[in-house]
Amino acid sequence: MSFLPNSVSFGHVASIVVTLLSGVAVMFLRLRASNRPTTMRKIIIPPLGMSTGFLMFVAPMTHVPWTWALIAFAAGATVFAYPLIRTSKLERIGDEIVLKRSKMFVFILLGLLIVRLLVHDAVESKVSIPQTGALFFVLAFGMIVVWRVAMLREFMKLKRETAAEYS
Repeated sequence: MSFLPNSVSFGHVASIVVTLLSGVAVMFLRLRASNRPTTMRKIIIPPLGMSTGFLMFVAPMTHVPWTWALIAFAAGATVFAYPLIRTSKLERIGDEIVLKRSKMFVFILLGLLIVRLLVHDAVESKVSIPQTGALFFVLAFGMIVVWRVAMLREFMKLKRETAAEYS
């Protein structure tokens, strides 16, 4: 006896649940990290750690056409990274640089999560679940790399300004 309609699979429900849990975890971590001193290492490590996820492409079931992967990366790097860049501001407080949280940050993360869930269903109807996961990984990677590069540029600018003041 199944509690799910015939058109909804366990994998589909599990995918939505994992996405929601991941989204909540990311929001929790981002909120905890804001208003605390940051370093170059804290900015660079997340994309480097995430890059290990490309090992998923060793499995043939995750293979997608290069054009699809490039489109996913470009969507993440432009559409999804932009709101994060606009709401993540670094600020110098004394000798430390901190990430100041915008009041809109949580709403933007929620909006991105909702858009991801809606687009996920459309994509999943055209390709397999592993391929969908692969495409959304590439999209997320494009988003985080561009967001973190923007943060790194701002961090370096603030560091140079601090060094200039003390010289």
